[in-house]
Amino acid sequence: MDIHVAADGTLRIGADQMQCALGRSGIRDGTLKSEGDGATPTGCFALRRALYRADRLAPPETALDMQPINPNDGWCDDPGDAAYNQPVTLPYAASTESLWRTDAVYDVIVILGHNDDPPVPGRGSAIFMHVARPGYTPTEGCVALTMPDLQAVLARCGPGDRLCISAPDESQK
Repeated sequence: MDIHVAADGTLRIGADQMQCALGRSGIRDGTLKSEGDGATPTGCFALRRALYRADRLAPPETALDMQPINPNDGWCDDPGDAAYNQPVTLPYAASTESLWRTDAVYDVIVILGHNDDPPVPGRGSAIFMHVARPGYTPTEGCVALTMPDLQAVLARCGPGDRLCISAPDESQK
């Protein structure tokens, strides 16, 4: 099953639609995505697995592989490091993002198959589907939904499903 995301911040799964937050720089052609540009890349990305904060909630219902986040879980965002765009254990010598956050944004994370097979240094890291901030403020390039919407999407997902992010319709320019 493909989950579709449009440039206007609408996510569609089957007949259902919901609002989502996108990158602060909007949507960019996935082949032009670069580290730190704040853009959400276009393309179809496999839903690899999901992570959740077991200290804050029960595992969401899903057929995806679901694992708890630990306080020392991180994600390498250093294009010069061998572990670029991969999970790491903190502390880690290169630049990383902690997956154990004080806010709720990473209480549930879906790891997307963006720039991971194999990772190309500088093409973008840590592109996830996760919990939206209040008011759907922009992300650093991820797709973010309210917790209830993210849980509803996860309940319908399984191995082989993809998140497909579309560029703005050229006819609307």
